[in-house]
Amino acid sequence: MHILIFEDSFAPQLFPATIARPAFSLNVGSYCLIDLAKRITDNIEVIVRPYLHNIVHLDNGNLWLPDRGERSDPLLVLNARVVPHAVVLDKLRRIVESGQVGVVRNERGITCAVLNRQNHLPQGQLGVSQLLGIIADMNLPKLDINIPILEYAHDIVRHQTLIMNDNLEDRIKHGNYTEAADGVFVAERLPLGQFCVTDTKAGPIIFESGVSVGHHSFFEGPVYVGNNAKINEMTSLKSAVTLCHTAKVGGEVEAAIIESYSNKQHHGFLGHSYLGSWINLGAGTCNSDLKNTYGEVVMEYANRKVKTGMQFVGCFIGDYAKSAINTSIFTGKTIGSCSMLYGFVTTNVPSFVNYARSFGQVTETAVDTLVQTQARMFARRHVVQRPCDIQLLRDIYEMTKHERQLANEPLSL
Repeated sequence: MHILIFEDSFAPQLFPATIARPAFSLNVGSYCLIDLAKRITDNIEVIVRPYLHNIVHLDNGNLWLPDRGERSDPLLVLNARVVPHAVVLDKLRRIVESGQVGVVRNERGITCAVLNRQNHLPQGQLGVSQLLGIIADMNLPKLDINIPILEYAHDIVRHQTLIMNDNLEDRIKHGNYTEAADGVFVAERLPLGQFCVTDTKAGPIIFESGVSVGHHSFFEGPVYVGNNAKINEMTSLKSAVTLCHTAKVGGEVEAAIIESYSNKQHHGFLGHSYLGSWINLGAGTCNSDLKNTYGEVVMEYANRKVKTGMQFVGCFIGDYAKSAINTSIFTGKTIGSCSMLYGFVTTNVPSFVNYARSFGQVTETAVDTLVQTQARMFARRHVVQRPCDIQLLRDIYEMTKHERQLANEPLSL
């Protein structure tokens, strides 16, 4: 079997979550789409936005390239925005193995397609427009399967809460865990601090290897804690939390995803939110995830209002962003990559700015400053800063120049 995962023109619409990573690398319910694909086959090909190509292939060294020969048969083509739900991917695997061919579409285009030798793709590297055009011309029958897809950033949190239990049960089924307590699964002996409490009535709790847990902490499942994560004393994780590898957390976290290498070490609330990688939230940073009217949260993306259909929506923070102490983020706000937050965050925040709007200042951050900061952050975690990491920052800076204009207000110096 061969799997081809492609990013379409709507992948950037998941801003800020996909500004520094492909859509198939988003953690939702403890899995990324590419994690589940790798479990099906080693023959995985990806089509990503050009500026991500080098870093994606360096971070996933076993990806299929045209010089490795012909694609194997059958072929599963997946939109990178497909929700990484283990149950759905298992159904897709069975469809492929049964010999069926067909396509799943929504109003935005192709979600997935299953091809065989009679419906093959040309050899060599493909562009996304070429790929979609070829599949459209095949006039494939419709596959009888519902495949959820991520349209906007808030959908990450929506599906996190919907699929978390299924994905954790899948991990328990396929992983090597010990049930240390009722519904609590550990990859190795876990040094829990004193007086920790776990509640698994609503879902299981999984601790991967290398995790440390401080005393008086509380866990309400479903919760997933990745390798080498650190949980400080008196932390509360509850109701669908994914904490990825080498992250650090303290305070209260509810229904949120924290990607690898990010820090939320101190007291403060984070709810119904998504944090990218290499983020640091200062002590006392809190976000709101509920309007005072208890009404539906309406997000603003690229100056366009989008109804979420959700009552609880927090914040969505791009990679490398930081917050100062006692920062307060209002409901349903997006924070661009590489920005620094101060005071009250009452609007969406562009990338590469020092945002102190409540103090009358929003200034641009030089990309060279972020390159130096990245080097210091990487060194603290014993990560080597590569040329592709530096280039990614420079590419994001150039791509987001248009953002650095808040509601027609010039940046104030």
